[in-house]
Amino acid sequence: MTMNLPTLITFVTYLVGMLFIGSVAFKLTNNLSDYLLGGRKLGSAVTALSAGASDMSAWLLLGLPGSMYVGGLSAGWIALGLIIGAYFNWKIVAPRLRVYTEIANDAITLPDYLENRFADKSQLLRVISALIILIFFIFYTSSGMVAGATLFESSFGMEYSDALIIGAVVIVSYTFVGGFLAVCWTDFVQAILMMLAIVVAPAVVLYELGGISNTISIIDSVDPMLTNWSNGLTLIGFLSLQAWGLGYFGQPHVLVRFMAIENVNQVPKARRIALSWMFICLFGALLTGIVGIAYFQGRPEFSLLSENSEAVFILLTQVVFNPWIAGFLLAAILAAVMSTIDSQLLICSGTITEDFYKKFFRRDASEKELVMTGRISVLVIAAIAVWIAQDPKSQVLSLVSYAWAGFGAGFGPVILFSLMWRDMTKNGALAGMIVGAITVVLWKQMSGGIFELYELLPGFVFASIAIVIASNLQKQANSEVLKSFDKVQQILSESKI
Repeated sequence: MTMNLPTLITFVTYLVGMLFIGSVAFKLTNNLSDYLLGGRKLGSAVTALSAGASDMSAWLLLGLPGSMYVGGLSAGWIALGLIIGAYFNWKIVAPRLRVYTEIANDAITLPDYLENRFADKSQLLRVISALIILIFFIFYTSSGMVAGATLFESSFGMEYSDALIIGAVVIVSYTFVGGFLAVCWTDFVQAILMMLAIVVAPAVVLYELGGISNTISIIDSVDPMLTNWSNGLTLIGFLSLQAWGLGYFGQPHVLVRFMAIENVNQVPKARRIALSWMFICLFGALLTGIVGIAYFQGRPEFSLLSENSEAVFILLTQVVFNPWIAGFLLAAILAAVMSTIDSQLLICSGTITEDFYKKFFRRDASEKELVMTGRISVLVIAAIAVWIAQDPKSQVLSLVSYAWAGFGAGFGPVILFSLMWRDMTKNGALAGMIVGAITVVLWKQMSGGIFELYELLPGFVFASIAIVIASNLQKQANSEVLKSFDKVQQILSESKI
């Protein structure tokens, strides 16, 4: 594809708008809590949509439509697992984590929360959890860099390496300047843009194809199995797709939104907004892949799809819409990329600043120094992610699935048990994180038979078992820890959440 002026103008206008939001947020960022958590002042709508945008990322507009384009309807089962997982994350984790992080010495990062939750004087919980965050977020951030480069490459005929650098510079700029408020406000705008794009694009294509029945007929003529919900789906395959929902309980960039909402009583409203947005977006993404099969069949000029099916949404926007609307829809892809990478960079920045720099090197550092350290950390992590993303053959969904599993197994069981089990201990938390993360890494290296199962599921199960065993071997002896747990339960009971 070659660059055209209307698309470029629309694109650049969007980017300037995001940078403007970052500059406004900069003026409201006075300390590390503001930079990493926005001072716990997010409203329900911003919390809901920023959580959704940072969660869905580029895989919503690239990875998911791409998998549907290749596998047909049977690839859509992943949506069911995600919706169920997201619901229980909002229902169980969100209110408890919001209250508990404030009770636990006003924790502003997950490692901070875990250390305070279990009164860990050894700081092992902080170090292990921080390392898990840094390792898996580098892979997650790389997936976003790949998606951004794919967008610029496909849309404007740029070289992959140049596209990678440009995308990284844009995303890092407003995260560096504005911190958490910039991330959440831009994510709010980007979530709306993503939803409009993923609904409008397939709807227009469906109309051009003559409706649903005609579209299905065309697909059947290509391959009847593509419209079969069970096509090629084994028990292991189905369980793997549903296991994606378990990942929600351990995603730091989603959990931090729960920590930042202004009041626990706003959680139910935020949950309704978030799940409605999610349902619409997932349906649109699945439909995009399906209509793409019908639209591009018999068109050899779109050979790019045989090499990279994840470009199906990009190509649809360019061939169906005029350049001005195409620019708007393509900006939605960048929005999806940006809305996740900015959150990931900020989490990594907080981990380095709060959990390493402040705790181990500069306990008496000023707020100004900590904020600057956080900004420098953003640059360092982004540079590493760009280096990993240099391979143009990298698949967005593959990178995301590995990082999603790492967080889901490494943190998911620990977060759930820590919020709901009074007698969980520090050793239980350590065992859960280590077993979950190691299981994911080792399982990923295996192949064949049971090892075809998505590594998140065995990681989650083994981590849960490790938590229970380790906690029962050494009972909780710290009375202050038990009092804090009881206080959280009382607050939740009084708020009737």
